[in-house]
Amino acid sequence: MEMLLPTGARYRLVRALPGIVMLAAATADFLTPRQDRYGALLYVVPGLAAVSWGVWGTLGFGAVAVLTLSALEVHRGVPLGTAAVAGAVLVGAISLVAAWTSSVRLDRERELHHVQEVADVAQRALQHPLPEHLGCVDLHLLYETSVAGAHMGGDFYKALHVAGGVRLMIGDVQGKGLGAVECAAVLLGSFRESAYVEPDLPSIARKLETSMRHHALRVGIDDADRFATVLLAEVPDGLPVMRLLSCGHPPPVHQDRAATRHLAFRRPSPPVHLPVPVEEEHVVEEVPFRVGDRVLMYTDGVSETRNASGEFYPLADRMTEWADVADGDLLVLLGKDLHRYSAHGPDDDTAAVLVSRTAVTPPAG
Repeated sequence: MEMLLPTGARYRLVRALPGIVMLAAATADFLTPRQDRYGALLYVVPGLAAVSWGVWGTLGFGAVAVLTLSALEVHRGVPLGTAAVAGAVLVGAISLVAAWTSSVRLDRERELHHVQEVADVAQRALQHPLPEHLGCVDLHLLYETSVAGAHMGGDFYKALHVAGGVRLMIGDVQGKGLGAVECAAVLLGSFRESAYVEPDLPSIARKLETSMRHHALRVGIDDADRFATVLLAEVPDGLPVMRLLSCGHPPPVHQDRAATRHLAFRRPSPPVHLPVPVEEEHVVEEVPFRVGDRVLMYTDGVSETRNASGEFYPLADRMTEWADVADGDLLVLLGKDLHRYSAHGPDDDTAAVLVSRTAVTPPAG
């Protein structure tokens, strides 16, 4: 039932179930021979009501069940004696227990709702939505978590307008759960601080590494237990280029009027907080990024989506097909297509940021 009915339909069905059972039991008991007793099904009605109704609603269903059971006994010619009274008393007792259960459930739901509200505020404070316009670029976001109801997972992103241009980050923390969210928050905070003051992308990457090392020492994380792939980007004002630095992250897709292609990195750096020695400096790639060009940065929740045959999602091919799709529609189309392509639905966090160049120099003011 859960796979076939949407949430609203499931809820309405659960709400209607006590009445359905009561009507079915009464009808069957009324129409069948006297030796068949379906009225006993009325004993479960209060328990069913407690699942989705409040205290008074549960008691109401219990009262109707008592009256229905008594009416069926009268219809069968059973005197309203000890047995009939015992049945009614039993349904009444079950109704009282069910009403108490409903009260406990409502208290738990109110508590859970409050906790969910606090979690929503905390997650939104960590992961703000991207602005649509920033400096000389437009930004569009696709973000989905693998945990139902969560607003933030191990995938993270950030874009800031700094002196001289726009700096961006997208990344993916290894693993899931609260530990991954905590590491993502550490990296977001480090980027917010360093992007404004550091002179270049390698300096920001070193700050990210330092922040993760300090966090790991503080909470006792082993090096191999938690690392993150990160892609840093910089769009300088006045220059038709984009600078990129990859720390083990999937290469972005660049699209201009001539072609769509994955951007290859000559010497990508290892992921942040990966326990391997780093002997070489971070290498920055510089690619053309003119007005009208766009770059899609994404996490492996996009590139590693598989179909029923085990084939990876053909992102560059899709981007080629969608070359004429408007920027604002492209990521909506991508999100729907990923769900269609996946054999069993997305099982990983998914993040994608589309960066479109709108001007070489941002407008004044």
